[in-house]
Amino acid sequence: MAQDLTVGIAGLGAIGLHLARALDRGVPGLKLAAASARDRDKATANVAGFKNPPRIVSNAELAACDIVVEAAPAAVFEEIATAAIEAGRIFVPSSVGALLPRMHLVEKARANGARIIVPTGALLGLDAVRAAAEGDVESVTIETRKPPRGLAGAPYLEKNKIDVSAITSATRVFKGNAFDAAQGFPANVNVAAALALAGIGPDRTMVEIWADPGVTRNTHTIRVEAATVRLTMTIENVPSEENPRTGKITPLSILACLRGLTSTLKVGS
Repeated sequence: MAQDLTVGIAGLGAIGLHLARALDRGVPGLKLAAASARDRDKATANVAGFKNPPRIVSNAELAACDIVVEAAPAAVFEEIATAAIEAGRIFVPSSVGALLPRMHLVEKARANGARIIVPTGALLGLDAVRAAAEGDVESVTIETRKPPRGLAGAPYLEKNKIDVSAITSATRVFKGNAFDAAQGFPANVNVAAALALAGIGPDRTMVEIWADPGVTRNTHTIRVEAATVRLTMTIENVPSEENPRTGKITPLSILACLRGLTSTLKVGS
């Protein structure tokens, strides 16, 4: 019988703690072995009731696990990613937007025998986008609409002195490519980043971000024009109570991704 793959989770917030609980309940072929968090005492308390509490370690020490899941603030993304990749591990980022300006990590992974696996379950249709990208694609666009509070604190808004708390009707606050969107909204455009990586790249993938008081869900509409297909897809993700910038489906997306690493039957991404 094959030995279970060990999993380490960086961050025990809105994403990481939900994922940790699911793994502790049991996923065939996987074992939650370690976690890291900014507040170790709080992290220890959060996992105290687990059947098999993981060790609370530093970000770098997570690299002892077979799989390292990043569910931490973007500021520590490179530290977590570099340690996992240099150790030749499977690295699963939730902050996909933080990967776009750090594509050197892909070359580092190639050199070290590591893998970077981007979970895509929070966004429908990426299998179709990836298939279309094997041929000629004219354009890929994504329009993201979020309640204003879900965009608060984004560097682009602060730099341009845009106060989303004062917005009373749907307002477009950004238009540009996925690379620029990832830098300006690092906590908000992981969906756009995943779309760019699946399709025609961050420079050609166009993004619009709207602050919309009229929506209660993080809404993404994707349009693809290709030689083989025309795609229009909309997804409405329920925001997490702990962090309105992320959707409740995000930890489930990562869980589905991890389950696919050991499943005998795997359907799609």
